[in-house]
Amino acid sequence: MSNTKIKVTAVSKSFGDNVVLNKVDLRVEAGEVVVILGPSGSGKTTLLRSLNFLEQPDSGILEICGHRIDLIAGRRMSRADKHDLAQLRQKTAMVFQAFNLFPHLTALENVIEGLVSVKKVPKQEAVKKGMDLLEQVGLAAKADFYPARLSGGQKQRVAIARGLSMDPEVIFFDEPTSALDPELRDEVLLVMRNLADAGMTMLVVTHEMRFAQEVADRVIFMEGGNIVKNAYASDFFGVDSGERVQQFLRRY
Repeated sequence: MSNTKIKVTAVSKSFGDNVVLNKVDLRVEAGEVVVILGPSGSGKTTLLRSLNFLEQPDSGILEICGHRIDLIAGRRMSRADKHDLAQLRQKTAMVFQAFNLFPHLTALENVIEGLVSVKKVPKQEAVKKGMDLLEQVGLAAKADFYPARLSGGQKQRVAIARGLSMDPEVIFFDEPTSALDPELRDEVLLVMRNLADAGMTMLVVTHEMRFAQEVADRVIFMEGGNIVKNAYASDFFGVDSGERVQQFLRRY
């Protein structure tokens, strides 16, 4: 059985005349933490969103958690593709920069919403699992708090617990700390470190260089819709990573 969780082949995406992804190839193995770096507009977030079909690529092949979707330019998704997409989404979770919590639900209710409404887990069982997950991210005491009463870091940890509730095989993180103050960033990064230590497969768009250096197995550098560097973290942050990468790193 393959250990490959994500395989992207020649995936392209354009907005009008702007090519955002240019025949991108990528593999992520089970248990890997892969960080995507690059300047603004390089295609990082579009790549991440394409893997969960929040943006539909124009063409290419995506194989995620055992489900394959072939995209042919100009062809609409088939019924089989849509079935695989639904299955794919049940095996992945996405953590957004803006938290995306429901303001009218408590922290616990946000965490268990997908369990109850999508997976049809009995409420009592869902509550137990939700409380266990809030405990895991250090927020069991805030279970009955609404998002308005939570700090940014707490909201993001609730969002992570919500993602974990669906038992994903892969978690995508899109700039999960960029809206947070330094102290709040650290509490979110600690949860992410713990997930990495536990063997969760993670694909992370971020500018947190220390996290990338200390936690990532591999670092991908994107520019102009292309992956221009794909290296082990130790090599990426080493002296031989190349002038363009060094120029980027000096800004941080």
